[in-house]
Amino acid sequence: MALRCFLQAKIHNATITDANVNYRGSIAICPKLLKASGILVHEQVDVYNVTNGNRLTTYVIEGKEGEICLNGAAAHKGKVGDKVIIAAYTYLEPKEIEAHKPTVVIVGKDNKIEEIL
Repeated sequence: MALRCFLQAKIHNATITDANVNYRGSIAICPKLLKASGILVHEQVDVYNVTNGNRLTTYVIEGKEGEICLNGAAAHKGKVGDKVIIAAYTYLEPKEIEAHKPTVVIVGKDNKIEEIL
């Protein structure tokens, strides 16, 4: 049976705190947001810039508390203050689909966790 792709985890409404074009790539994410979402270091994520509509795929590195930093080429896709959604996906077998529940972390001011769904 073919695997199907589903949302695994989402960090919603995060704010970009830095953009560093001179870094070699990735997105740095606050460790508390990583832990709450279950997104892992080096995991592939999609970043949806709500402010300007840009989208990109990259991988995660652990940032500092409160940090959301686009690095390398990704730094051209957003600027400090932009709102973003960060999403990770998983492939499921048909028998796993019904029980699957993604983790959604709603973020507020200073990239603090407001709610976990």
